[in-house]
Amino acid sequence: MSNITGNEIIHQYLRHNKKFPHVLCAGCGHGIVLGTLIRSIHALGIPKDDVVVVAGIGCSGRLAVYVDFNTVHTTHGRALSFATGIKMSNPKLHVIALMGDGDALSIGGNHLIHAARRNIGVTAMILNNNIYGMTGGQSSPATPEGATTMTNPYGQLDHSFDTVELAKGAGANYVARGTVFHVNRLEKIMMEALERPGFSLVEAITPCHTQFGRKNKYKSPVDMYKWLKSTAIPVERFNELPADKRVDRMPIGVFVDRGKPGYEELYYARQERFLAQAAKGGK
Repeated sequence: MSNITGNEIIHQYLRHNKKFPHVLCAGCGHGIVLGTLIRSIHALGIPKDDVVVVAGIGCSGRLAVYVDFNTVHTTHGRALSFATGIKMSNPKLHVIALMGDGDALSIGGNHLIHAARRNIGVTAMILNNNIYGMTGGQSSPATPEGATTMTNPYGQLDHSFDTVELAKGAGANYVARGTVFHVNRLEKIMMEALERPGFSLVEAITPCHTQFGRKNKYKSPVDMYKWLKSTAIPVERFNELPADKRVDRMPIGVFVDRGKPGYEELYYARQERFLAQAAKGGK
């Protein structure tokens, strides 16, 4: 591995002839997530050709355009479907599905549940900005109850999904949450997720001031990062708090780390056994 550091690392992983300057708004945290992902891959020494980034539709879907990996830009909510096929056809690849909260939890919600249940060896990264950003600021399944959006001017009535609890309930092998304010912690989580077998999910909380913050009394993107700083606490400290002190606090860290083998590993092992038996004339 080379000795280059910081922005030099990110620079060597970008497609410099593609779509720059980028389309992300000032203050958006998606670039921080992408930088964290690149540094994690670099630190693990994973060759570019062994990485596949599959993206859905939305602001997060644009990230795949900028990076010099194998990339696929798919239809809305279907990133995990494409990622599953790629992983099953070539299990040696590191397959990463980049999705927003609307992409992963609404249009693609069923794919998320079953990818976690099957424990397919894909790393799902959900960039949760609590809103459909690119399409105009509609409420997503992760929009907090009571928040104001383009489609809920009187306040969101729906209960929002807890991404971590949803993934845990569906049987995900590794589940973690971080924020773009706590970059070092997020990078550590990403490295762990990339190394774990089976289905791993990382929820990255990232602010959207343009479509969410301005409608919810955040005067600037800086205020949203201050909110992340004051609200997020390590899950170990969160669990020690009494119930009344947990209100309006957000636990971050690793919630599940089961270490079970992935679906593709079990599938190919079983296939090998059956082929061996067939070669011997067995059933």
